[in-house]
Amino acid sequence: MASSEIDQKFLGKLARLVENENPLLSSVLFKILGLSINLSSQLITARKQRRQDGSSGNPPLDLHLHIIWLSREGLLLLDQYVLPSATLKKNVELKILAYKLLASFYHIIVLFHNTPPVTTIGTNTPEGSVTNGLDKGKGVAKGNGTYGHGASKSISEGGPVGPPPGFGPQSPTAFLMKPGDYLPLAQQCFKEAIQLAEQHLWGSHSLRLSVKTEYAAFLYECVHDAEASRKLAKETISEVYEATEGIDNDMFNDACELVTVLGKMMKRGLGSNNTLRSKGHATSNSGSQGTPRIEQTESQAPVTAPPGMI
Repeated sequence: MASSEIDQKFLGKLARLVENENPLLSSVLFKILGLSINLSSQLITARKQRRQDGSSGNPPLDLHLHIIWLSREGLLLLDQYVLPSATLKKNVELKILAYKLLASFYHIIVLFHNTPPVTTIGTNTPEGSVTNGLDKGKGVAKGNGTYGHGASKSISEGGPVGPPPGFGPQSPTAFLMKPGDYLPLAQQCFKEAIQLAEQHLWGSHSLRLSVKTEYAAFLYECVHDAEASRKLAKETISEVYEATEGIDNDMFNDACELVTVLGKMMKRGLGSNNTLRSKGHATSNSGSQGTPRIEQTESQAPVTAPPGMI
């Protein structure tokens, strides 16, 4: 996500790289870096609270609002300052990172703010707000029958009267961002970022892996296309196998970490009886490193969300 450590590394590196040439762009990249670090802690808190409250638990409203606000600010900074300044001729990695972060912030918006909701993470949707306005377990009574929001009783029979479309209760996050379906926009941003990464970065480049790893997560948890998510993870690992370019120690370690995550994502949704565990193994030499390799074993540990992802 926009909160991943790999994206943060590139933000810091690129901010320093353009510091003398473009101080304004450098300062904006540092602001996005600080925002990303803050957002990372918020997402980790939300994930922990979901585990404590159960899989369908929702984050507290203040945490929910903070996550949406940080994501919105990231989108504004990218749109107003970074994207107009990032060109492939000057810096390929900056251009790809900008598009990747754009997709990543929209990924968070889809998780926490989308209308209609695509996950159970979001809180206080318009439908939920109306339901919560009634006494729990009571609804609206007529005669001997009791029914709540969404009942099939007609108004003439005394059913609950809802506001006209467009005038109903809105999510508390509506004042931060206009409610709507951001899923197609997020998916388009991911596709653009992947297209750029495939054209200009080699298969084991950690930024390219970061783009594809998050898109695989997005397909699984937002699009709910588990097969496409597993296929993308598998193809990305194959691309890492085929890459022959040398990479430094830091990028090598990042690539190993992402290959391990992709190996787990390749098995998500298959069930414990049909899965194999993918574990990253690599050896390093001084100087440039080769492409990391993974080795399959027979056991499968419970799959957890990748770092920084809900």
